Amino acid sequence: MRGFLASSIGVATAAALALPLALSTPALAAPSMSAAAPVAPAGSTQSLPLAPLGPAADRSPGVPGMSTSPRLPETRGLPPREVKRFSLVGVVWDDASTQLFGRVQVRTRAVATGTWSDWQDLETHNSEHAPDLGTAESGTGRVRGSTAPLWVGDSDGVEVRVQAEPGAPATRAAARLPSGMRIELVDPGATDPVTVIDAKNGASGTSDEPEGDDKGDVEALPGMTMETAESSSANVPLAPLGAKEITALNKADSTADAVLASDGTLSAAARPYIGPRPRIVTRLGWGADESLREAGFVYTSTVKAAFVHHSASGNNYTCKDAPKVLRSLYRYHVVSSGWRDIGYNFAVDKCGTVYEGRAGGVAKAVQGAHTMGFNTDSMGIAVIGTYTTTAPPAAAVKAVAQLTAWKLGLFNRDPRAKTTLKSGGGNFFAKGTNVKLNVISGHRDGFATECPGKLLYGQLPPTRTSSAKLQGRP
Repeated sequence: MRGFLASSIGVATAAALALPLALSTPALAAPSMSAAAPVAPAGSTQSLPLAPLGPAADRSPGVPGMSTSPRLPETRGLPPREVKRFSLVGVVWDDASTQLFGRVQVRTRAVATGTWSDWQDLETHNSEHAPDLGTAESGTGRVRGSTAPLWVGDSDGVEVRVQAEPGAPATRAAARLPSGMRIELVDPGATDPVTVIDAKNGASGTSDEPEGDDKGDVEALPGMTMETAESSSANVPLAPLGAKEITALNKADSTADAVLASDGTLSAAARPYIGPRPRIVTRLGWGADESLREAGFVYTSTVKAAFVHHSASGNNYTCKDAPKVLRSLYRYHVVSSGWRDIGYNFAVDKCGTVYEGRAGGVAKAVQGAHTMGFNTDSMGIAVIGTYTTTAPPAAAVKAVAQLTAWKLGLFNRDPRAKTTLKSGGGNFFAKGTNVKLNVISGHRDGFATECPGKLLYGQLPPTRTSSAKLQGRP
């Protein structure tokens, strides 16, 4: 998801930017570590500051006793150390408007084997996944700059190194890194047991539960917090309160269900073109900690477009791990990046399972934080993984077609058509510009970025065709 204006390092500058291939032997050796601490059941975030590394930190022109030669590019990091268990990493800094120009690498120690990974790069430009400028969400004072997160699996050791791009030779300017840089180590935690109503038949899973789904009373399910009830109730009547999934429906039933959910106000024009609803795992189903997000929901007037993303978090996950990855992304977006909720409206894993993202109701026009400048009247779908050089699985591409056929159909949008959105500001279109976009667009269509990865982006034309076919359009 690296922006084109500060894209991945070219061949000509690669040598100048290359970080040391090896540190001293003591630094590379795994430090003596005690037994790992148990996984925190509710999830956690460790935030560790990055300190200056290497001789570049000691070269300050004009300071008595220091070299007066031009500074080397600034380098910061964290020596190898033991930490509490975590599974996802990312680097954040204080000012969200400051870009990180340079290279960020991490290596981690696996709990299962005790071995250290090779150095892995983090995508440094992630600001294009963020709330629109000038919105209440971006103006809280909590939003931070951040890299894309990286899923590394169950780990208990970490080492970090960050090097700024060198300055232009003509000016001999020193390259600087953003202030307040720190590594965020996210543990997704375990899914807390919640007493829920079975999504298929509406019957309680415990004998002391009231029968039925009691849509009007968010306190009807013992063990459910008010925040969880608020999130779950946004999907009633598509699913009963406490449902872990919203079941798949054929085309006819999807239309009937949509009319019911809209209290009969669904436009007659939209009804013939609502695609079959895919199975959707709810936030309760993937274990979202609803106490993390801000209370309430933010909606826009309609959904005119779907932006497809990749999470850029790597492909080293199994489908059974997808809920953990999603819990980690959610925590990184809220706790580390300072957003009100997870940025994406939906996520899709490599096996094609669809997950509810930002809270507010899967059938509603929930405003996300996925495509800076175009979060109004749109939805964001993230395929979990990195698809720049790796082809997206066919199951994931099919799921995107199914999801867009249903959700865009609710708002009478033809997936093959164009639509116009007004830019809220970004590095591609000035604020206030009316931009004509595909109804199913890639993130790079609205922002100068590599997201959703070259190979996933290449699947969007056939996805538009498949989505329209599922809607029954001629």
